[in-house]
Amino acid sequence: MKVFEINGLPEEELKKRIKDEEENLVNLKFQKATSQLESPIKVRLVRRDIARLKTVLRQKENNRAKTEISKGN
Repeated sequence: MKVFEINGLPEEELKKRIKDEEENLVNLKFQKATSQLESPIKVRLVRRDIARLKTVLRQKENNRAKTEISKGN
């Protein structure tokens, strides 16, 4: 998942995707623990996707807060 793909998503969709990816990560960790995971790199990739999603969500929240503050002045 690329950042430019994530930037176009609304905040609610970002939150939904974060939740989905976190569930996916739990499943991958379980597979890893039971030695059923084919490629351990998948865990790292999912963690990075979650970080990207959270970063973009945080940026959007900060931008929204800044615009609300500037409208208040």
